[in-house]
Formats: sequence, C-alpha cells, structure tokens
Amino acid sequence: MATPAAPAALAAAGQENRNIRLGVRLAPVDDFDLPVVANYTAINVSPGMAFIDFGFIKPGMLAALPRMVQQGSKLPENINCKLAVRVAMGYEALSNLQQQLTQVLEGLKANAAKK
Repeated sequence: MATPAAPAALAAAGQENRNIRLGVRLAPVDDFDLPVVANYTAINVSPGMAFIDFGFIKPGMLAALPRMVQQGSKLPENINCKLAVRVAMGYEALSNLQQQLTQVLEGLKANAAKK
C-alpha cells in the first residue's frame, strides 16, 4: 500500500508541505507476519509517543453483556481480556495512521452506499 512519506523525512530533504507517495514493502521477521485478531483498542498518550493496545475479549463475554443489560443484571466492574499487541508510535506516524483509517472507512462507507 502506498503511504504518505513521513513529514520528518520530507523536511530533512527540504520538501516540507509536499505530499509524496512512496511504495513501502514491509518484510516479515520470524512469525510477525501472522495476523493478530483484536476486538478492543485503547490509546494512551505520553510526551512524544502514543501507545495503542490491541486486545481480544472472548466473544462469549461480548455476547453476554447486552443480555445482562436487558435482564437488568449488574455489569462486571472489569472485564479480563488478552493483550494481543502494543504498538508505540510517534505523533507523525499516528497522524498518518489516522489518515489511512479515514480513507479505509470512507471507502467502506461508499461501497455500502452502492449496495
């Protein structure tokens, strides 16, 4: 997938405020090319970095929560889930991720509207 070049790299090359697309091929290392399933995300921000946690909540628990609400049962204070992966990224990379996610969601919305 072509992605916008990192702003810091463009600034270093004297190309500020230009949107240049570069083809980037990510080579897998060990088993890191295996997909990770996540149905929960959380973002924590610290100076200069954002930490994105991707977690997995068991589907049975996700299905039970709406039933508990309908039945008037007390919801658990905490839900245990597994941390699938934690990604740390700088603000520029986070901004690029946001742009890519927006493009994907707009494309999905457009495809759904066509159907």
